[in-house]
Amino acid sequence: MKKIKTILAILPALLFSCAGDDVEKYIPPTPIAPSEPGEEVVYHKRAKEQFDLINQCYRINSGATEGLYNENYPKKDGDNSASFLWPYDGLVSGAAALHALGYDVNYADMVDQFEVYYRTPSGTVGGYGSQTNGTTGSGTRFYDDNSIVGIELVEAFNLLNNQDYLTKAKRIVEFLQAGEDDMFGGGLWWNEDQKGQQGVGDSNKPTCANGYATLFLLEYYSVCPQEEKADVLALAKRLYAWTLTNLRDPEDGCYWNDKQADGSINKTKWTYNTGVMISNGVRLYKITGEQTYLDSAIASSEGAYNYFVRPLNGLALAYPDHDPWFTTKLVRAFIDIEPYYKNAGNYIKTFINFLDYAYENARLSNGLFYEDWTGATPKRAEQLLMQDAALESLGMIALYKGETVTEE
Repeated sequence: MKKIKTILAILPALLFSCAGDDVEKYIPPTPIAPSEPGEEVVYHKRAKEQFDLINQCYRINSGATEGLYNENYPKKDGDNSASFLWPYDGLVSGAAALHALGYDVNYADMVDQFEVYYRTPSGTVGGYGSQTNGTTGSGTRFYDDNSIVGIELVEAFNLLNNQDYLTKAKRIVEFLQAGEDDMFGGGLWWNEDQKGQQGVGDSNKPTCANGYATLFLLEYYSVCPQEEKADVLALAKRLYAWTLTNLRDPEDGCYWNDKQADGSINKTKWTYNTGVMISNGVRLYKITGEQTYLDSAIASSEGAYNYFVRPLNGLALAYPDHDPWFTTKLVRAFIDIEPYYKNAGNYIKTFINFLDYAYENARLSNGLFYEDWTGATPKRAEQLLMQDAALESLGMIALYKGETVTEE
């Protein structure tokens, strides 16, 4: 097998500077020095380095939330006893990639830990809360959070063949079914606690809730029992159609953020919103054979690249310098659509160059990634979600390139 050389920019001594319990000794880091050029990158090794670093800096090793992760490194005053559900889910997504590549990362245990976020308030359908005390869930139950957990559960079923994960995923279908209403002709609100409250910004029907619910439903459709398929696909189509009709910008195919409770549109555009709808269009085309789904996805792909990728902070082409977890979802969509739209291959190459640049120029001396992958500022490097984005990106590209851990 072809020998692949790599360079390990994170030294063991630096790795172990991150303590593993609730109170870490914190040494303010400096920007990491770039390595020598010319070495061929092995992305799965960089992904595993990143995963190990996350565990050393963020994993909680004692107490009620043992085995979960802190929101920040170092832990801040006022932080919860464990991270919110969103960054934990981002970490599990990265662990799934490592497992698929061939690493032993206790992936099943990490998936099982989702259950400590689950809660069933009296008289309601169960769902995953945004917080946990290490035993039970608490906090708001968001429809996008639950759908993203559902995507992870289906992926875990595919990787581990554990029927229990499908049983848990079915509960999320029921949670989504209970959340759908007919205000504005359908769709899901962002969360169950703020529905139809005019003047409240968080009371909205967003692309993220409806788009990720659609993606989860289509993933679940691919593995669920035959008797469930018709209802699951029908709900996915309704949510997709609602989002397309209400939140797609006809000028460039990108998606606006949300429809407010007063009917106005928040026209902010985020990479992940357009990304998830591209992924949905590809899946619906594959399921139904209807060309319109693919045509919409291709137009949105071109529109998203043209809208989000541009010269920035001295780079000829860069994805946004903020929220890299969002960008990862757009690039996943480009990978989904590449077999049907060859230009997506160039979009992915641009991202790989951006990822390589970030690895060399947008990390602290302890290896943690900045939010800003152009390297202009080290903001938000303390957040688990920023590290999740780098982990998932590295693992995703390793899989895209066909790497495995057997390469030497």
